[in-house]
Amino acid sequence: MLQFEFLWAILLLPLPIVVFWLTGEYRDTSQALRTPVFKRVINLTGQTPETVAVALRKGRLQKANGLVSWILIVIALAKPVWVDEPIVQEISARDMLLIVDLSGSMEEKDFTDEAGKKITRLNAVKLVLADFINRREGDRVGLAVFGNAAFPQAPFTTDHATVLSLLNDLQSGMAGPRTMIGDAIGLAIRLFEPAVTENKVVILLTDGNDTGSQMPVSRASEIALQEGITIHTIAIGDPANVGENAMNTDVLQAISKTTGGSYFTALDRISLLAVYDELDRLEPQKLDSISYRPKRQYFHYPLAVMIICNLLLTIVMLRTSGRRENKHA
Repeated sequence: MLQFEFLWAILLLPLPIVVFWLTGEYRDTSQALRTPVFKRVINLTGQTPETVAVALRKGRLQKANGLVSWILIVIALAKPVWVDEPIVQEISARDMLLIVDLSGSMEEKDFTDEAGKKITRLNAVKLVLADFINRREGDRVGLAVFGNAAFPQAPFTTDHATVLSLLNDLQSGMAGPRTMIGDAIGLAIRLFEPAVTENKVVILLTDGNDTGSQMPVSRASEIALQEGITIHTIAIGDPANVGENAMNTDVLQAISKTTGGSYFTALDRISLLAVYDELDRLEPQKLDSISYRPKRQYFHYPLAVMIICNLLLTIVMLRTSGRRENKHA
C-alpha cells in the first residue's frame, strides 16, 4: 500500500495563500524606462515623469502551473513510499558454547561406539556432540577447548558444519596435559561479552579436576552468573578414579548450581547420549522472529512531474512570445 512517512507536510498546502495574504503581490517599483536621453525626451514631449508601481500580471496557465508545482512539492515533502508485504525472518535467540577438555586423560579407551568397539573418551564426545550440534538448528554454536590454558576454536555461528569440522580435528593433549577449568569458564565469559542474545548457555565437558587455573573456579562461576551465563557440566568417565585421573564432582556440581545449570555424569556413550537428550529438554530450541516491510521511495516522481510541467510551460511561453514579436514586426 501507499503511505506518507511525513504526512504532516500536507499542512503546508495553504502556505502560499497565507504568504500572499500577508505580503500581497510582488511589485516592481523601478522606473519603466531607462535611457541616457530621458531628459531630452521629456523636454520634447512636454510630459512630466511620475513614480508609479507596476504590478506584474500572470496568465491563467502560469497560475495553474504554480499551484500544481506547489502541490507536487508538498507531496514530495510528505515522502510517499510503497510498503510491500511483511517479510518474517527467524533468528537465533541463544548462543551456546561447547567447552571440551583435551587433557591427556581424554585418551582413555573406556567408551564404546555403536558397534561395541572400544573408543577414547574424546572420540565418544565427538560422536555424541556431532549429533547434538545437528539438532541445534536455531542456535548460534561456538566451540572452545582447554588443557594448560583455554583456547577458542569457533566463534558463535549458525554454520554448524564449520563447528563440526573443527570438532573432528581435536586431539587429546593438543592444549596441554593439565585441566584448567576456571580458565575455561573465564574464556567463556569473554566470548559472551559481545553477544546480543540474553540466553547464554555453556556446556562444559571434562574428565578431571581443576589443576591450578589462574582464575579460581568459584570466582569464575560467580562472574558467569552475573553475566547471565548458564553452565551445564558433564563429568566424563568414572568419578571413582583416583590419582591424576581423579575427578572432583563436587566442583562441577558447584559450577552448575551457582550458574543455574545442571550437572551430569556420563560413564559410557549411552549415558552420554542420555545427557544430551536431557539437555535438549532443558534447552529447547529458541528463535526470535523479526519482521520488516520493504519500502520503495516514490518522492522523486512528483518532483519529476513538476520539472516536466515547468519545462513545458517555459517552451509554450517562449513560442507565444516569439509569435507576438513576429506579428509586431
